[in-house]
Amino acid sequence: MKQIFIFFGIISFGISAIAQTNPITTSWLRNTTGITGRHYVSGNSTPVNDATLANVQTVQYSTNYVYVTTTGIPSYITGPYLDGNPSLATNQNAIFKFPLTPAQNMGTPTNTTGGNIGVFINGVALFDYRDGVSYKSTTGANAGGPLGGTGDGIWNRDAIVAEKGGFDCAKGHPAMGNYHHHQNPSAFNLDLTVISTVCNLYLADGLYVINSSTHSPLIGFAYDGYPIYGAYGYKNADGTGGITRMKSSYSLRNITTRTVYADGTNVTDGPAVSATFPLGLYREDYQYTATFAATPDYLDAHNGRFCITPEYPAGTYAYFTTVDANHNSAYPYAVGPTFYGVKTAVKVTSISESTTTLATAVFNPDKLNFKVYPNPATDLIAIQSSEMIASNLKAELIDEQGRIVDTKSFLQGSTICHFETDTIYNGLYFLRISDETNVKTFKVIIDK
Repeated sequence: MKQIFIFFGIISFGISAIAQTNPITTSWLRNTTGITGRHYVSGNSTPVNDATLANVQTVQYSTNYVYVTTTGIPSYITGPYLDGNPSLATNQNAIFKFPLTPAQNMGTPTNTTGGNIGVFINGVALFDYRDGVSYKSTTGANAGGPLGGTGDGIWNRDAIVAEKGGFDCAKGHPAMGNYHHHQNPSAFNLDLTVISTVCNLYLADGLYVINSSTHSPLIGFAYDGYPIYGAYGYKNADGTGGITRMKSSYSLRNITTRTVYADGTNVTDGPAVSATFPLGLYREDYQYTATFAATPDYLDAHNGRFCITPEYPAGTYAYFTTVDANHNSAYPYAVGPTFYGVKTAVKVTSISESTTTLATAVFNPDKLNFKVYPNPATDLIAIQSSEMIASNLKAELIDEQGRIVDTKSFLQGSTICHFETDTIYNGLYFLRISDETNVKTFKVIIDK
């Protein structure tokens, strides 16, 4: 099925004060029109509209901190979870407190943990690699294997492998209502090699669209306050060398049994590598190679590096959501297994100091900086904007004779609008995006 995808990104604007121009203050995807969350019920491709507001509600800042108030609900459609997960994404009523100035941890690195280790720009939680299960339970052998159980923390199960069947199209799922991503939050069927069938019935959506020709957007912040980017960045840390995929310095070990760790530590045996327990099912199946990290486009042990980015022209430490050459998620996925900086962000119930609420930018469609790719297109076209839209828009696909082939509407805060083109002939088309007073038109070549 051929589809066209429309993506709308981040609000980014500047004022004079340092706090007001700091990306950790300005980069959040704030809900300005009251859009609510939506979810799919298994077997029904028509989404259910929810009552909970989506994305981030307010951003407040003080001299040293920024406070992000969010429901934890994305504007893209969540669910279904085809592993039988009965939970739905629910309102987290969360306030996250981040440092305005993050600091490198000069001592022993802090391990990432289960649960929240960061927040995406739409207020959705980031979890690390784990699903909270290890091979053997403290109360019985093999309870962390097929029989379930929390485990003893020796052979720790990788959520990306173990829970793939339970991720929705955006590669997320809820834990007791807390919707989150363990990995790069782009839609499964936009990967170059598609490894999940969940998008076959339910329309693809996600936080952003991977574009191999441009630096990926800033998509979140880790609990140490450092930014998280998508899968692509500048090859060299100084911003030169063109755009390349950021690569993990972790690789699978060449093992058939699980008796020792990569550093030689003798531990309680795990299961032998098999179809039931494939290599990569556990975090300890990976080894870190420091010489990889010395190569410009490879990342360090925390899955980041110090480099120049579009939002930080003077340089910053930044994490990247690693994927392989087929755009499938690659361990350690986002942040981890340790933090680079001092872990200082916390979830608070109230704000106990004087703060200023970040003003809402005035939306001007004429200032939207669209990027259209790939063009000519075979399977899809993505149109990405440098700013989040603040009002509903209409998208129309028009042929060379001026006939409207298809029309779609999408809400403020949505990331993707779909045009199915499997019944459309090859040729030149025009994609017209408009609101009540403004129109933008792009040439689109469909060559299936």
